[in-house]
Amino acid sequence: MKNFSLTLSIICLALIAVLFFLFYNHTEEIKKISVATEKQNASTFKIAYFELDSLEAHYTYFKDAESEAKAKETAMNSELESMQRGYQKKIAEWQQKGASMTQAESQQAQQEYASMQQNFQSRKDALQQQLAKHNGEIMTDIKKRIETFLKEYNKQKNYSFIFAYDPTSIIYYKDSSYNITSDVIAGLNAAYKKKE
Repeated sequence: MKNFSLTLSIICLALIAVLFFLFYNHTEEIKKISVATEKQNASTFKIAYFELDSLEAHYTYFKDAESEAKAKETAMNSELESMQRGYQKKIAEWQQKGASMTQAESQQAQQEYASMQQNFQSRKDALQQQLAKHNGEIMTDIKKRIETFLKEYNKQKNYSFIFAYDPTSIIYYKDSSYNITSDVIAGLNAAYKKKE
């Protein structure tokens, strides 16, 4: 009976040793697979960037859109100045009449003056809203064009992320070997020329 207990204990110890060995080897294999997967992911994870200020300076569509926005703003200011000159002319006429105006004419002039101010402010607000809407649509269109180009561009390059770098951003270091600004500008300008 003593030998049987001793034999059973030795078999149990041997089985525990085998299980421990198998568990330890399996854990090492999992670690090796995990490390290999991480290395593979790290080698396929690529980031690129383009410089937003360079894009604004050299993208023809952006410059054309900016010129168009400035022209609209100039037209808006011209219209408002024309309205203001007309109102000033009317005010000068009232001042010329001055003391010769009757009480009724004076009240009518004050009402007309208040109406002119209200009309001027309403028109100014409407023109500013139109300009802001136009500029917003242009910026949305530019963003869409950039995204469309980068989607096509990235089919060959396989970047995980492409950022727009701007000097005011919180990126403190950039490796210029990942700068794709010239590719982006050339591609966007080529696409814009095709649409003209």
